[in-house]
Amino acid sequence: MENNLEELELLKTRSCARTQILSLGAGFDSLYFRLKDAGLLSHTVVCEVDFPNVAYQKAALIKGIKELFSLVGDAGGEELGITIAFSGKDYKLLGVDLSELSKLEKALQEAGLDNEIPTLFLAEVVLTYMENSRSDALIQWAAEHFSQACFVLYEQMHPEDPFGHVMQQHFSQLNSTLHSLAQYPDHETQRRRFLQKGWSECSVMDMNEFFTFCVPEDEQQRVQALEPFDEYEEWHLKCSHYFVLTAAKGMKPSWTPLLLNMGVPCGDGPVRVSESITVSACGMHSEAAGLRRYGHRSALIKPNVILTTGGFGEEDGQHRRMRNFHVLIKHEGCWKAGHVKKENGGKICDGRLYHTVSCLSNSLALMVGGRTSPSSAAVGMLWLKFPESSTALDSHDFTVELVDLHTVAEPAVLRWRHSATEVMFRGEKYLFIYGGRTATQPVLWDWHFLHAEELSCSVIPVEGPVPEGRHSHSACTWRGGVLIAGGLGAAEQPLGSVFFLRKIEHGFQWQTVEMHPPLVPRYSHTAHVHEEKLLLVGGVWFHSSSVPGITVIDLMTGLCTDYMISVEHLEWPLMLHNHSSVFLPDEKELLLIGGGGNCFSFGTHLNAEPVSLNLSNILTSH
Repeated sequence: MENNLEELELLKTRSCARTQILSLGAGFDSLYFRLKDAGLLSHTVVCEVDFPNVAYQKAALIKGIKELFSLVGDAGGEELGITIAFSGKDYKLLGVDLSELSKLEKALQEAGLDNEIPTLFLAEVVLTYMENSRSDALIQWAAEHFSQACFVLYEQMHPEDPFGHVMQQHFSQLNSTLHSLAQYPDHETQRRRFLQKGWSECSVMDMNEFFTFCVPEDEQQRVQALEPFDEYEEWHLKCSHYFVLTAAKGMKPSWTPLLLNMGVPCGDGPVRVSESITVSACGMHSEAAGLRRYGHRSALIKPNVILTTGGFGEEDGQHRRMRNFHVLIKHEGCWKAGHVKKENGGKICDGRLYHTVSCLSNSLALMVGGRTSPSSAAVGMLWLKFPESSTALDSHDFTVELVDLHTVAEPAVLRWRHSATEVMFRGEKYLFIYGGRTATQPVLWDWHFLHAEELSCSVIPVEGPVPEGRHSHSACTWRGGVLIAGGLGAAEQPLGSVFFLRKIEHGFQWQTVEMHPPLVPRYSHTAHVHEEKLLLVGGVWFHSSSVPGITVIDLMTGLCTDYMISVEHLEWPLMLHNHSSVFLPDEKELLLIGGGGNCFSFGTHLNAEPVSLNLSNILTSH
């Protein structure tokens, strides 16, 4: 992240006789050595500051590695002052506490820094560990003591949403409280902070924006090709919780690299929340522990019987790909976990993620696609056979038999993060398989009509402008056609479009659904249709300060309304991505199952138990 900004500053000031970089809390960062090796420090001195024990450890490391020592050289720095751990011609390493400004100022004077030449301050996840009064004082001191200066800050924001909660919990467990989050939780408060502390200009963007607008396209492609990757949700959520800020004073011409590289304005999008929806936990006990998972699928296979398959989750105290099926049964108004047995001790599932499950009859469901790892070829189809009788409702025992399928349709179904939606054409039942991705194609643009009995693909004419390729979208049957909403596009950007594959006399036709106000772009959500309303549940979106809840789109008028989900009675946080949901139209009940994911260094968060939402108010008010 920083390299782009440092190189911008070095190139911008190359006409200056001298410049300097002051890295605050540098730790063991190798920035100086990268810039030096690239030949970018011909007239620039780099000064790094950290606690004395860190600085002296780093100095010893430099002296012990001849390649590093040869780049920096040695000017006998130990004799220049007790705070100087290492001194070279264009490199100074200081051991001083940043909160002690008088000692910092004295150490910089001893190191020979000049307050009158262009100076770039760097602070990468440093100030937030200081008490706000001390970090504020440091920001103000830098503005007051350097006549020509730029400041680059990189740290966390948005502490109150579910991902922010997990992030804060992680740092608290490390006894590393993030002090800045309470007082400076977002773009605007951080920007005002710098302007009020003496900086004349300031711009801020989150790391999703930075990656999109400030990282060259060839570098984006290089990074994306480093290894197979399929954890988009957590990547984008983490990037939305980190920001980069640039501030400047006394620079001519003005130094605003973020704004110059941005194609869109900074800041969060509008919040259009009408009201909140109250939810309740389903009261599951230990027998439902297998429903703590993500990347799974759930399907209503009989009235009041929900089968959940695949995904990655927690079972028996371990995190793993889920190979066993789980069933929820509604009995006397309450959802309870049933027991799933394999027919005749048969095979277990392969633990696939991001597949689809379509119930095609009273005793048969079809599992299509999915993957076992991001680098593997996608897996194909499985029949799920279960008894036609409803005795399971009383016994809470449910039997499922798995049958492997090897058909000519395999090339069409070897994908994941796709959708499979039931449609009828000329009296025959098909699954409309749309979009998704493979190990070699990050986004698919195609679709296939899979005959539900023959399990072979048929050619059915489709007219109209072809939608942008996408995966992690939603798809619902409506009026004999299919509604496709949102998804992640080829540029790894959430999409806000909704398309209707309308049934016509000789095939189908793509049509765009117009909405007002426009839909907030999202992906990894679920969707259902009730009468003439499309319900979009949760998902990941980039530019809104509210947490995704439920969006209701009136398909007759195009009116798009967002609702928050009140979580005051739930175990917080509730992450509404990589979840599954089942809608019961008669009761207007929406059941949310699983959700969450691997939050990288912050750990794995899995929603604790299924959640029930009563949607009567919002469905009758439209």
